[in-house]
Amino acid sequence: MTQSTLIIDSPIGRLLLSAEAGALTGLWMEPFEEPAEPGRRDPVLTAARRQLDAYFAGKLTAFDLPLAPAGTPFQTGVWDELQRVPYGTTVSYAELAGRVGRPGHFRAVGSANGRNPISIIIPCHRVVGSNGSLTGYGGGIDRKRWLLDHEAAVAATESPPQPRRSGAAAAGSRGR
Repeated sequence: MTQSTLIIDSPIGRLLLSAEAGALTGLWMEPFEEPAEPGRRDPVLTAARRQLDAYFAGKLTAFDLPLAPAGTPFQTGVWDELQRVPYGTTVSYAELAGRVGRPGHFRAVGSANGRNPISIIIPCHRVVGSNGSLTGYGGGIDRKRWLLDHEAAVAATESPPQPRRSGAAAAGSRGR
């Protein structure tokens, strides 16, 4: 199979996306090595671009793309669990280790987190130190802070749906 690539602009700099056989295989932040030739474009790259544009515009909080990150079974287990961390929230390395059934193995979880090949979409930026500090991020701490601040701001503007009131409650009935 041939790998397809696409470079897009974003508020945190240019991003390099890669895909193979209809699944996203990578998302890297600058600096990255420019692909020699973009080749045939996989349709998932167009979908990823649309979803990333919506994410950065504050209109998308969950990605829906076929993903194929290459990694060990442990790494892919950590990446699967990362996708369960809700938008606008964070989790500590220790908590993530517990979620993958490896309590106390926070360093191994941190290593797997750092090898995540599909950043943002597999939200490794949502993992923080036990005290809430922003620790390591392949894209740099400033980008991690930007992504977390962006998600927090969008999440704060989303209000939960209000229950519909009907009948006497809507009319303001007074108990007689």
